[in-house]
Amino acid sequence: MRIAFVSGNREKLPDAVVPLGLLYVMAATPARHERILVDLCFERDPQAALGERIAAFAPDLVAIGMRNIQSNDYSGTADHVESYRRIIEVARAASPAPIVVGGSGFSVMPGELMERLHPDFGIAGEAELAFPQLVEAIEARTRAFAAVGNLHWFEGEQLRSSDPAPAFLDMNTLPVPDRSLADPRYYERHAIESIQTKRGCPLRCDYCTYPLIEGRVGRARQPASVVDEMFQALELHPATKHFFIVDSVFNLPKSHAKAVCRELIARGWTTPWTCYANPLGFDREFAELARAAGCAGMEIGSDSGCDEVLARLRKGFTTVQIRALHELCKESGIPDCHTFILGTRGETLDDVRRTLAFAEDLAPWSAIFMMWVDDREAVDPLLRAQHESQRARIAEILLRYQEGHPNWSIPPLRVNFDEKLFRRLRRRGMHGPLWQHMLPPLAAPTRETVAR
Repeated sequence: MRIAFVSGNREKLPDAVVPLGLLYVMAATPARHERILVDLCFERDPQAALGERIAAFAPDLVAIGMRNIQSNDYSGTADHVESYRRIIEVARAASPAPIVVGGSGFSVMPGELMERLHPDFGIAGEAELAFPQLVEAIEARTRAFAAVGNLHWFEGEQLRSSDPAPAFLDMNTLPVPDRSLADPRYYERHAIESIQTKRGCPLRCDYCTYPLIEGRVGRARQPASVVDEMFQALELHPATKHFFIVDSVFNLPKSHAKAVCRELIARGWTTPWTCYANPLGFDREFAELARAAGCAGMEIGSDSGCDEVLARLRKGFTTVQIRALHELCKESGIPDCHTFILGTRGETLDDVRRTLAFAEDLAPWSAIFMMWVDDREAVDPLLRAQHESQRARIAEILLRYQEGHPNWSIPPLRVNFDEKLFRRLRRRGMHGPLWQHMLPPLAAPTRETVAR
């Protein structure tokens, strides 16, 4: 079969991101199938480019990766869903091939998006096993779709769904993504590469969609395999200046995170990297190992400065633990960026003010403030209208804080979060997550100070 893989993500703020998930699925597709990657991220006219590539390739199947429903700045969802509707429309006009949609965004609400976008098929969750099974069923003309785990499809106008896959995949059995397929502009313009050390998150945060996508059971890769892939990626794209570890939480379990850090140290890794971290499972040994292994910063989903809100969100930690993490980062020389989500379910405007006061007192290297957007607003205009009035009130409060906090970013208000600012920082040779460059660099400890 001839299969066109389409990456529909076009977000470039704060950085354009290599479509790692789609590359994983491409790598898992048997080599006997002819494959192309159609990446729309940098296209000036994405619809025209898509139509031309699809028509020229004449695929037997079009596979579309949907990374996000909502934008990275939590400013809205509707345009993203509409853009994927247009992608499907253009693909259908250019080819009679069936269309399958998957990816993290699709996995959040597969039923609703099947009804809204109306592709032929949709795969929720991991697709490295399910997609080849779907290809085989289409190729054999058996219509044995019910045997493909987590598959959604239409029979006439009726939406059908198969049973969930029996188990999540072992990360150590998956083929390494072929990064040579990635558009060179990811590296020339943004110089960031991504790496995944595990899938699955054991936490139960109220709003989080990671368990829907990856499950709750952590499935870690062998540390040597992770570092092998990092060196291979760097050799393939030497313009890379920074790595981002895309695990939902890198330091859980902390034993695995420490093992990866020790492997990086033992092999003399020097390229800076950043990760998501959590106050749970965060200790001094991990912080010092991470810094010695090249960690240039950690992004922490602190979410709120109110213990009552943290409990309602089922975060599993308190403001005391957030402060403890900050102090360990400071002592170890690791810049810390805390993300706060304002206006979550049940949160009052007084809670919002308390969170802002907490952030001022915490004084981390950087802080990012989002306003809550429910994923279901993408398919429910009434819900969206209800939440917009709350976001407008929160925006009024945030406007009073934009002065005097040069290391704060408020993406919904474009405070320290806009394309011109990021382009200017990159022209000055600054790479990686750009919040790291809001303040002068911390002094880095020597490797001799690190407990091995």
